[in-house]
Amino acid sequence: MRAVWLKEFGGPEVLTIGDAPDPVPGPGQVLIDVAYANITFVETQFRSGAPSPFKAELPMIPGNGVGGVVAAVGAGVDAALIGRRVVTSMGGSGGYAERAVVDAAGLFDVPGGLELDDAVALLADGRTATMMLRATEPRPGERVLVEAAAGGVGSLLVQLAKAAGATVVAAAGGARKVAVARDLGADEVVDYTVPGWADGVAPVDVVLDGVGGDIARAAFGLLGRGGRMVSFGLASGEWAAIEEEAAAVRGVTLVQARPTPETMRAYTESALAEAAAGRLRPLIGQRFPLERAADAHAGIESRASVGKTLLEVR
Repeated sequence: MRAVWLKEFGGPEVLTIGDAPDPVPGPGQVLIDVAYANITFVETQFRSGAPSPFKAELPMIPGNGVGGVVAAVGAGVDAALIGRRVVTSMGGSGGYAERAVVDAAGLFDVPGGLELDDAVALLADGRTATMMLRATEPRPGERVLVEAAAGGVGSLLVQLAKAAGATVVAAAGGARKVAVARDLGADEVVDYTVPGWADGVAPVDVVLDGVGGDIARAAFGLLGRGGRMVSFGLASGEWAAIEEEAAAVRGVTLVQARPTPETMRAYTESALAEAAAGRLRPLIGQRFPLERAADAHAGIESRASVGKTLLEVR
């Protein structure tokens, strides 16, 4: 089968297409004919050699989230799964390939009426967005600031916060991304690449931080007593690093989402169901063939991408 190899850490160019042995499902596992693989910012960090949640020895095939059709099952797995459309996470390795073997227990059925590429786009970002919103529980009428609002998670948070009855302030980087956020239904939009961007924003009740660094700290300054802030990403390269004492003085809660495997599964299923019902729409901004995985990584790192980036495998 064709696969993308990572043989050394470095820039996007270290991702190279090549051949790999076809994987065989063992007991409790299934073989998936992969149609799409998603790419997250964390995967670009791992590839570069920066600290990330993924651990692996090189050479290896990177990739975490995939979607496709079950082609075969191992011992102890119901053969009725064969032919099912599924999405699943792979723990950071093996996703950028034409076939993948995963534990059957980690599969998610793709609901009827939901396209497979949309399901793959929702796999990581949908559960994260759902988790962040439930952690902060915005109430009808509250003002919610969503950072990186044109990104994969941010674009979903704009929609989920609106559905919760909040007034959404979408913060994004550059005119193109601001326009995308506006099209998603944000009530207000702001470009955080403009110096002093927060000065023109009225106080907010919730900050959903996907950027970290100076932008997150400026957003924190918009919160008043009773405000909540949760971080789900560090596109700037650093976390917000706001001290608990500083938040307590302001009466602000720094929310820590502490999911269990069970709640993470529930968040994923919720996002897929909402999308199948037409109430949540993933934004797929870029698609690349498998052999152009390096270009996909480069686009994410350059901040040129919007929404989700997918690899089209077949």
